[in-house]
Amino acid sequence: MLDESLIADLVTELPVAVRLERLVITLKMHFGCHAVALLQLEQETLKPVAFIGLVEEVRGRRFEVSQHPRLAQLVATRQIVHFPPDPSLPDPYDGLVESHAGQSLAVHDCMGVSLYVEGKCWGVLTLDALSAGTFSRLTVLELQRFSLLVEAIIRIGQLENQLRQARIAGINQPLPFDSKIEHTQELIGQSMELKAVLSELDTVARTELPVLLSGETGVGKELFARRLLQKSSRKQKAMIYVNCAALPETLAESELFGHKKGAFSGAVQDRLGKFEHADGGTLFLDEIGELSLSVQAKLLRVLQNGDIQRLGSDDCRRVDVRVVAATNRDLAAEVTAGNFRADLFHRLSVYPIHIPPLRKRQGDIVLLAGHYLELNRVRLGVRALRLSISAAQALEVYHWPGNVRELEHCISRAALKALSQGASRQDIITLTPSLLELSEPSAFSQSPTESTMQCREGPSETTIQLPSGIGLKAAVAHFQREMIVTTLQTSDANWSIAARKLALDPSNLHKLALKLGIKQSAKHSEKLTQLAATTLSDKE
Repeated sequence: MLDESLIADLVTELPVAVRLERLVITLKMHFGCHAVALLQLEQETLKPVAFIGLVEEVRGRRFEVSQHPRLAQLVATRQIVHFPPDPSLPDPYDGLVESHAGQSLAVHDCMGVSLYVEGKCWGVLTLDALSAGTFSRLTVLELQRFSLLVEAIIRIGQLENQLRQARIAGINQPLPFDSKIEHTQELIGQSMELKAVLSELDTVARTELPVLLSGETGVGKELFARRLLQKSSRKQKAMIYVNCAALPETLAESELFGHKKGAFSGAVQDRLGKFEHADGGTLFLDEIGELSLSVQAKLLRVLQNGDIQRLGSDDCRRVDVRVVAATNRDLAAEVTAGNFRADLFHRLSVYPIHIPPLRKRQGDIVLLAGHYLELNRVRLGVRALRLSISAAQALEVYHWPGNVRELEHCISRAALKALSQGASRQDIITLTPSLLELSEPSAFSQSPTESTMQCREGPSETTIQLPSGIGLKAAVAHFQREMIVTTLQTSDANWSIAARKLALDPSNLHKLALKLGIKQSAKHSEKLTQLAATTLSDKE
C-alpha cells in the first residue's frame, strides 16, 4: 500500500535527499506513470529537488513559472489539476522522459498538485505519462489524498535540517522556518569537487579573513565570491566589483582609493574610490595578478592598516572592508618571477581556495547543460530544447578549456544554429553533436587498429583498449563499462569504495551500471556478479 510505504518513511531516520528520492520512486510505481518530479518554488522559479523517469540534465534546469503554463496553473491553485492531452499546451518535460531518451516524445497525460508548508506554497508535484488515459478520475482523487502525506514528508525533512543546523551552531532551539530564499545566481552541480569547494567557502565565509580564489578562466570565480558574501555576516552590505585587468595604471590608484579635486588634470571634483564604496562590505578584486607593482604597494598598505589616502590628499581615512581576490594566474610563480609582491601575495592568500575546472567536476556538465538549455528555451521562445544522447556524451568527454563560460556559449550557439537551419519554435528541438561543434576530445588517441583510453587511480594506471572502428557513443559506453568493472574488482566488489574511487554518488554508480548492463557481464568474478545483481535489483 502506498500509504504504508510513505508512513514508514515518515518514521524512519533518513537523509532528506534520500527521503525525497524514495518518495518519487514510490509514487511512480504506484501510479504506473513514466515520470514523477518534485519541484521547489524559489521566488518565481521551480527547481527540481527529486525526480525519477527524467533525463539527468533536468536536475540543472530552473523552470520560470511564467514561462510554463502547466506549472503556472499548478502554482495558482491548491486543487489537483489533470491536464488533457492538448498538444497546444506544452509540458515542461516534453522530450525529456528517460525511458524514451533520444526520442522527441511529448507528454500526453499529466497531473499535478501544489504543495504547501506552513500555509505557504513550497512547490509542486508532477506526474507524467506518454500514453493518454494513464490517469483516471480515481487516480486524481488518490493524488489529492496522498498530497497531504507528501507535504508532511517535506515538512519533516525541513525540521530535520533545522535541528541539524542548530546542533552545528550550538543552538538549543531549532531555527525558525523561513520560506524566503535569497535571490542570487546559483552554483549548479553535485560533484564531490564542487561540494568540497562550497564547504570550504561556507566555513571561511563566517570569518573576516581575506580569501584568494584561483582557477582557470571561465570557472565562475565571481559566482563563488558572491556565494562567500551570501554566507558571511556582511551579506546585507554591497559587494563592490573591480576588474583589475581593465584598470589603466594611470587611473588605478584613483579608482581604488579616490581623489581630491585638482589632484590631476581632469579631476574636477572629489571622488570616492572603490574601497570607500565598499566600506562595511566586501571588495572583490578580480584578476588581481594584472595590477602593476606600484599599485600593489599601495594596496598592501590598505590591507595592513585599513587606511586609505585619496590621491591629492594628506588625510587618511579608515575603512572596514573584507577583500576577496581572484586570479587565473599562478601567483606563487609570479612572485618568483618578480611580477607580484611576495608580501601582498601572503596578505591576500590568508585562505586560498582553488576552483576546479569543469572537466574535473564529474557529473556536473550535463546538469549545467540542462540549466543553459532551459535559459535558452526561454530566451528564444521555443517549446522545448533538449540534448540528444550522443550530444550529452560529447559534452561529457570534451576537455572544456573555456570551462563553464564555454559550455554556456556552446549551448546558446547550438540552439541558434538549430533555429537557423529551419527548426520550428513549436517543435521539440534536439541538439546534436554537429550543432555543438566541439573539437575531437583529447582523451582519444587513434591508431590504425585500435584506440586506447587511460585512467589513473592513485599511483596506478589502467589502460583500456577500445575496439577499432567504433563511434564516439559506443567508445564512451565501452570505457565506462570497463572502468567500472575494473574499479569494482580492485575494490573487492564494494560498491561504496568503488563509487568513492570513481568520484560518483553510489546511487548514480548503480544507475550507470544498470544502464551499461554490467550485472550480466561475463568478465566479473562470481562474487562481483552476485553483488551487482543483488544491488541493482534492490535499486529497481
